Amino acid sequence: MRTLNDITPPSRRREDSLNSNYAGVREPLRLNERPPQFPYTTLIAILAVIVVSVGALFYFSSAKVEITPNTVSAAVQSSFTATKSSGDLPFEILTAQKIASQSVKGSGTKAVKSSASGTITIYNTQSKEQKLVTNTRFATAAGLIFRIHAAVTVPAGTTAKPGSVSARVYADQEGATYNVGPTSFTIPGFAGTPLATAVYARSTSAMSGGASGNAPVVDATLEKQARTALTTALEPDLAASIKAQIPEGYTLLSGASTTTYEDLAPTPSSTTGQVEVKEQGTITAVIFPTAALAKAVAASVSGLGYQNEPVMLAPASNLALAPDTELPGADTKEFSFTLSGTASLAYTIDPTRIAAAVSGKTRSAAEVALTNYPEVKRAIIILRPFWRQTFPQDPSTISIVVNNP
Repeated sequence: MRTLNDITPPSRRREDSLNSNYAGVREPLRLNERPPQFPYTTLIAILAVIVVSVGALFYFSSAKVEITPNTVSAAVQSSFTATKSSGDLPFEILTAQKIASQSVKGSGTKAVKSSASGTITIYNTQSKEQKLVTNTRFATAAGLIFRIHAAVTVPAGTTAKPGSVSARVYADQEGATYNVGPTSFTIPGFAGTPLATAVYARSTSAMSGGASGNAPVVDATLEKQARTALTTALEPDLAASIKAQIPEGYTLLSGASTTTYEDLAPTPSSTTGQVEVKEQGTITAVIFPTAALAKAVAASVSGLGYQNEPVMLAPASNLALAPDTELPGADTKEFSFTLSGTASLAYTIDPTRIAAAVSGKTRSAAEVALTNYPEVKRAIIILRPFWRQTFPQDPSTISIVVNNP
């Protein structure tokens, strides 16, 4: 039989449950919970990053020197002697020729008979001078005969450096056949003797003026105006032609070229009543290898302390050439001249020379070594990784970068 005391109200049961929990009743152990472990994965990842970083530093390690070349500006007033195609200061000859024409109103025709003429250079390779009398004959390879109208004496010379003299020659006959271009001449009077090869002549411009028959007539004033316009038009064309011939690495100085003009005989025009007035222009220029010229100029400047380092003439240079006598001809072996003005000399950097200078040296020792090189204006040393303080022993592994001055 149940009594009322055995029945516990629901609210009382909840209170008893809470009291029992606060009384220190232990909850049952959960089997899936484990104690924390050491973070091996994180440590391995960190070590991997460190190893890769160090490896990358060594992989991308480098030794580099950035060089800014030295430049100097110097006043020049010196004499030089250049040799044709050889020696410390060689020179070459360039020639360009152009003919310009203009149609002008004709004034009829006239019968003309005239002989061609021109200038030749006579050479003598003997050790004694050679006298040539008036009317000495000179023959082209085609057998055309020209004569000198005044006696000349050709200075002594050698095969390497013949003596020479210029003379005016005149065609033996009238007519346009003798209007020949630049050519070589022999002296028929010396045929069969040693003088046949010891004395000879050459021309550098065409013979002109030879005519026979009826020639068109032009009013003198109109002809003069036309020729003035033609020479004005020819000048820039000739300069452009000679400039186009200059090989890479060569320099044409101011004053090292000369231009001559020759009046060619007027010819009938294809237009009725018109006459073609023609003018021939010839430009001759002396050019020098830029590097050789720069070295010669640098060596001539006192106080520069130049010791044959590689140099170049910068565009800022302003040098003028004045020949001692005249500009050389095609057969000239030596040429003496004076240079005056301002030379801007830019030292050129030889990367092999710089790499050899710093190889195996510490950063500080390399900096001191480079101060002894006059071609170096400024040097920036870059060594990687950052703790590296010595250049490698092998110069080929050192990078040399040249910056524009």
